[in-house]
Amino acid sequence: MVSKNFLITGAARGIGRGLSRLLLQKGHRVMLVDNNITELNHINNLLSQQYQPDRDFQSIQCNLRSPIEIKGTAEAARQFFSGHVDCLINNAANTSGVGGSHFSELTLEDWNASVETNLTAPMLLSQACLSILQKTGARTSGGCIIHMSSTRAFMSEVNNEPYSATKAGLLGLTQSMATSLAPLNIRVNAILPGWIHVQSECKEADEEGQAWEEGLSKNDHEWHLNGRVGRVEDVLRAVEYLVESEFVTGAETVVDGGVTRKMVCPED
Repeated sequence: MVSKNFLITGAARGIGRGLSRLLLQKGHRVMLVDNNITELNHINNLLSQQYQPDRDFQSIQCNLRSPIEIKGTAEAARQFFSGHVDCLINNAANTSGVGGSHFSELTLEDWNASVETNLTAPMLLSQACLSILQKTGARTSGGCIIHMSSTRAFMSEVNNEPYSATKAGLLGLTQSMATSLAPLNIRVNAILPGWIHVQSECKEADEEGQAWEEGLSKNDHEWHLNGRVGRVEDVLRAVEYLVESEFVTGAETVVDGGVTRKMVCPED
């Protein structure tokens, strides 16, 4: 893939951090967006050992529940990428709604935290980035937007209402935006990761020298049809496919080792 410009939210930890790291390794330029300044400074320092800040990458703190800060982030991306973003990855998510309060005790504050971060922010940031994504001037094609949904949009455990609802909402947002933005030559797709093990993608794990497989059991791997838990590299391959595939828009790409196709029966 020719070097491209990526804007990634939730980029200081987890899948977002892994994608940022791997895309830089492949020669792309990346703007990392996150609200956790401790994690953001940490990954910034790590990347600075291999790459040139403000040339190869840039990191910016942004509270995605703030429309003003979202607009500021889009403007920062415009300046850093000289007005040209190839791919916006709306990856950031509030995960407090995963195994959180029982539905009977779910507060409006917790619900809104998930809705504003997981669903409203992707809409607002996409909107703010339209002019740097669309086909203009010498660009032969427009950019693309990838919404990071989840297999929890299809299946759930108890006490997942805020997270599952917003991840399902991203699927509706994807197909609608794909239709609306086609005249601007902007493609919009969704990735639905399953169990992607990213415990090692954070400051604490780095300091402890934690290996990727730490905390995983044989049963964890065997639960998947392909015999292993997911890696961030699996999500990267989906990203690369969607960025390069000009005939694909409005699509939902599941990356879950086949788990959503596996029937789980009660044990005797």
